[in-house]
Amino acid sequence: MDFTRQKYREFISQLKFCGYEFITYAEYCGGKLPQRFVILRHDVDLKPLNSFGVAKDEKKIGAKATYYFRAVPESWDDEIIVQIHQMGHEVGYHYESLTTCRGDVVKAFGDFAKNLERLRRLVPVSTICMHGSPRSPYDSKDIWKKYNYRDLKIIGEPYLTTDFSKLLYLTDTGRRWDGYKVSVRDKIEGYQEKWSEKGWSFHSTNDIIRALQENRLPDQLMITTHPQRWYDFGFCWIKELVMQNIKNVVKATIVRRKR
Repeated sequence: MDFTRQKYREFISQLKFCGYEFITYAEYCGGKLPQRFVILRHDVDLKPLNSFGVAKDEKKIGAKATYYFRAVPESWDDEIIVQIHQMGHEVGYHYESLTTCRGDVVKAFGDFAKNLERLRRLVPVSTICMHGSPRSPYDSKDIWKKYNYRDLKIIGEPYLTTDFSKLLYLTDTGRRWDGYKVSVRDKIEGYQEKWSEKGWSFHSTNDIIRALQENRLPDQLMITTHPQRWYDFGFCWIKELVMQNIKNVVKATIVRRKR
C-alpha cells in the first residue's frame, strides 16, 4: 500500500535512520547547511486537516518541515496554520495570484502582498512557493519578472532560489514519484532527464526507501508532498487514487498540447 500515512511515517523514519538532517526551506536559504540534509516541503492545496496530521507525525519522529498554504478556503485554516507553526515547522505562502488575477501582473502583486500580510498576522513568513494551477495558462512565478519579492522581506522561492545542481528534487505530484512526466509546472526543467540517467527517478515510495537503504541518493534532498493525498486505507484513499488517475490523464493532455 502506497500513499498511506503509515508509509509516509516509514519514509521519513528511513530518512532519519540514514543520517539526513531535517531543515526548513528558510534554513536552506540562510546557508550554513549540514553535510547531509532533507527539506520536507508540503503544498497544502486542499484538506488542511490532513496536513495537521502529517505535521504531528513528523514532530513525533523528530522531523521538521515547511508547509505552504494557499489563500483559499479549501487550504487556509487559521487554527491549523498556527498549530503547525507551534510544532516547530515553517509556514509559507503558496501563491497563485497571477492565475486568480487572470494574468494582470499589477493586480497579482497587490493580491500577493495582501495575502502575505494576512498570513503574517498569524505566523512569521519568510519563504513562498508558487502553486502550479495546471489548468491555468498563467505561471505565477512571472510576477517576479516585474517585481522583487525580497522587497517584501521574502528570502526564498523553491523554484527560483534552489541550487538544483547540488540538490535532488522529488515530488509526489500526480500521486506518483515520477509524475513530472505528466506535470505542467511541478518539475525542474533541465534536470529531470539528468536525474533519471543517474537512477534517481522513482515510481513508488518503496522505490525511494530502497534507494535510501542502498545509499544511492545524494546528500541534499528536497521532497515535496501534497498531504491531501496521504490517507490510511479506506474510502478516502480509494477516492484519491481514482480522482488523481483521472487528473493525470487531463494533465498529460495539457502537457502534450504545450509541446
